[in-house]
Amino acid sequence: MGINELPLSLIISWYEQKAVCVLLALLHLGMKGIRLGPSLPAFLTPNVLDTLVKNFDIKPIGTADEDLKAILG
Repeated sequence: MGINELPLSLIISWYEQKAVCVLLALLHLGMKGIRLGPSLPAFLTPNVLDTLVKNFDIKPIGTADEDLKAILG
């Protein structure tokens, strides 16, 4: 079973620098569908963000209700 087949939903908040390490570890594992927010980190240039969206299905967070509906179905 691959990591994307596990029943995981991840929302990463950019309030601490260690979130960058968490994101990089998850990307290394091939995790897809991660939600980032409330704002994107400064190092995500438009080209880097476009690559992450295309290859890893990175999404911005929305409201708490919207995010819960999206991850819980």
